[in-house]
Amino acid sequence: MSQWKQIQQLEIRLLEHVDYLYDDNFPMDIRQGLAGWIESQDWDTAATDESMATVLFSNLLTQLDRVRSDEQNFLQRHNMKIIQQQLQVKYTTNPAVMAKVISTCLREERRILSSACMQEQGPLEKSLQSSVAFERQKNMDNRVGIIRGSVQLMDQAVKYIEDMQDDFDFRYKTLQSRDSTDRNSDMMKQEVTRLQEMLNRLDFKRKEILSKMDVVVKEIDDLMTSQLSPELQDWKRRQQIAAIGGPQLTGLEQLQGWFTLTAQSLFQIKRQLDKLGELVVKVTYECDPIPLQKPQLEERVKYLLYHLIKSSFVVEKQPCMPTHPQKPLIIKTGVQFTTKVRLLVKLPEVDYQLKVKTTFDKDLPPGRVRQFFILTNNTKVMDIEDYSNGCLSVEFRHLQLKEKKYINGTKGNEGLLSVTEELHSLSFEACFTVQGLTIDLETCSLPLVVISNVSQLPGGWASVMWYNLLTDEPRNLAFFGNPPRATWSQLSEVLSWQFSTFAGQGLNKDQLSMLGEKLLGQHASCSDYQVSWSKFSKENIPGKPFSFWMWLDSILELIKKHLLPVWNENYIMGFVSKETERTLLKDREPGTFLLRFSESHLGGITFTWVEHKDNGEVKFNSVEPYTKNRLSALPFADIIRDYKVISDGVVPENPLKFLYPDIPKDEAFGRLYNCQPSKVHPYIPSHLIPISVHPDASSTPLSCQSPEPPMTPGEFNMLNEHLCFDLDTMSSPYSE
Repeated sequence: MSQWKQIQQLEIRLLEHVDYLYDDNFPMDIRQGLAGWIESQDWDTAATDESMATVLFSNLLTQLDRVRSDEQNFLQRHNMKIIQQQLQVKYTTNPAVMAKVISTCLREERRILSSACMQEQGPLEKSLQSSVAFERQKNMDNRVGIIRGSVQLMDQAVKYIEDMQDDFDFRYKTLQSRDSTDRNSDMMKQEVTRLQEMLNRLDFKRKEILSKMDVVVKEIDDLMTSQLSPELQDWKRRQQIAAIGGPQLTGLEQLQGWFTLTAQSLFQIKRQLDKLGELVVKVTYECDPIPLQKPQLEERVKYLLYHLIKSSFVVEKQPCMPTHPQKPLIIKTGVQFTTKVRLLVKLPEVDYQLKVKTTFDKDLPPGRVRQFFILTNNTKVMDIEDYSNGCLSVEFRHLQLKEKKYINGTKGNEGLLSVTEELHSLSFEACFTVQGLTIDLETCSLPLVVISNVSQLPGGWASVMWYNLLTDEPRNLAFFGNPPRATWSQLSEVLSWQFSTFAGQGLNKDQLSMLGEKLLGQHASCSDYQVSWSKFSKENIPGKPFSFWMWLDSILELIKKHLLPVWNENYIMGFVSKETERTLLKDREPGTFLLRFSESHLGGITFTWVEHKDNGEVKFNSVEPYTKNRLSALPFADIIRDYKVISDGVVPENPLKFLYPDIPKDEAFGRLYNCQPSKVHPYIPSHLIPISVHPDASSTPLSCQSPEPPMTPGEFNMLNEHLCFDLDTMSSPYSE
């Protein structure tokens, strides 16, 4: 069943999350109309490969042409045409952006499907998608709208005061121009009385508008403190969670809208105050409220504008190497990485080009030895992007780090922390003037891990996960000096995200329970059990030469590169222990097998099948684990299809009959077999066949126990030679 069909069968609660994924950047009409084709393309690679993205974008437009021509409904054809034109305008010059959008949507769909398989959402995901958050955002929309409306009404009030003052000014000057002999006339006295009434009304309106401004400024101040700032912090927290595989990061456009509307209101109040200042030059009087109250209001408006714009300078895309788009915040020396900053306020004017400068490790914690500098150009000018609704942003695409050398020519030695526990940061600075207000901007990335070898990548990713799971501090570079513990409920949720992100499907409750037993032993059933950083990433598993995380990360790599089709069919039981494996298989039909990951090999998968002897004895057989080297030569589904055992000198046979619990092998794996015939026609097609030698085959005398003649040692050696494949050695009950 296609991913899109599975999505359509979800309950309403989850479908609402799916609906949130699709907008003008990637309309749901396209997802629906091209579901099969979209899911068959490699959008992850295209997101970092411009030429591949260009080809896919062209193919997508061709597919849309086909769908549109086949559509019978006139309105649907019209809508598809409009969508196609919008896509061409948006992505023709940057198709990789489109590939990134589609890749993100597909990955988020898989995460939602995975969450549907679990009985309940994890604590982090539940908190990010609570109805309270949605209600809070609706309230924010309403409050910003009310403030904006109040400011617009104040514009009309200021214009009314200006007209009233012009009328007063005209009448007053007219009266002044009259002959002094007429000043004691009754008409003159009436005119003076009328002018006094106008001045009183003008004074009342001036006080009224200043009072309204004071109320609105206080409302904006409260909005920024009680709602806008917390919403920004909430977005930054969700950015942390998305960085480690959590729900897709959304809401930046909404946040930008709130920031921009609030800034526009403040700029408009500032202009209104400037206008009142102009009116005072023309008409003023004793106890005029404008000179008394305007300076304080102006200072408050400038203060709010300064802090609003300063806080709106955010890192939109955290530093990430294009070679590892799903593992941000890890930088390898000498390898280019990208990052992007954005100003969430749409500015009315900037006096000059807004240059942003990046600095690495601006303020290092004491005792830090390893130091780095940016090798490439570290300054760029912010520009307005078409799809950012007029806001300024800048993307640094070619940054590189180099480690500093010291006077003696050597690099800094490592301190007490390991390389992957040392945290660094990338700072961004800018300064500009807008409407007479000079603003210094500064923000920084989330803490980074700098590595010098790809072998350090798993350890670096463990550090990134642990930090962003357990703290919302934006720049605690000393975090691993005394890292906090994580509860198993927190950690298990993040581990499931890793499988959802890298393997296409998260872990269900049973698989997480098995992992818990692996890591926690007898404490696995306690969701609040505290797991230390050392136990997760540094200490070796008892009796093994590797840590829990190194073992799990090697499994993720194996799935991603060699087992994806089998994993996404839910055919791999995964983390079952040997003891549980025997319990599951002992009462099953002979030849029933299950797939699990090796407990003693890094990145290995094995299968175990059950046999029933004539004397009632139950026997379990496990093949030596297959690792990436062997799976590179032969797809895993083909191994299962062609697997043979040589036992007691008889002709090799496949002992694998039923995938646990009782699915016929070919029914389960048939569509995953590689059935492509050889294209080299002059030659006889050849196949690699995995074979295991039963341990008692060499000790049992050759005897004809089957209708077929036994295989002689010479025939076996010839078969071994022509298969061009290392024959597996299998032990029983286990070879691990």
